[in-house]
Formats: sequence, C-alpha cells, structure tokens
Amino acid sequence: MRLEKLQNLLKEKRFPFTYSEEDGCGSIDFEYRGVAYHVWEFFDDDIWGAETNVKNMGRHEDLFGEYEREIIDIVQTWN
Repeated sequence: MRLEKLQNLLKEKRFPFTYSEEDGCGSIDFEYRGVAYHVWEFFDDDIWGAETNVKNMGRHEDLFGEYEREIIDIVQTWN
C-alpha cells in the first residue's frame, strides 16, 4: 500500500476518498467542500512523482521528491 500517510490524514479529517494501486503506484481521489482532488503517483525514468491538483485545484501539476509530505502539508491546513 502506498500514500499511507496521506490516507491516514484523509481518514482523520473524514474526507471521503478512494484508493487504488496499479503497477506499484498509488492513486487517491478525494473530495473537500464539494471539490474533487486527486493524487496519482508515477515512476518514470527511475524517479518517483505524483500528479495532483491539490496545490491549484484547477490545474494539474507534477511533484517530485517529498511529494507526499508536500501534499499533506497543504491538506493539513484545510478545516
């Protein structure tokens, strides 16, 4: 199972979400205040990353490095 820390935070905040995993990469779709968000992991050229719209809900962007921590830091600020 991947993105466990993010899943735990979403459970703690009681945000509805779905988790799936394909080819060893985690995928989370969740809602906050009626807006749909996603975090889709990828592994490309030996680099882990995630595509997400958490930072800018209308725009998809790729994050690298400590992407789960970066996403968690953002979601933690949401009430």
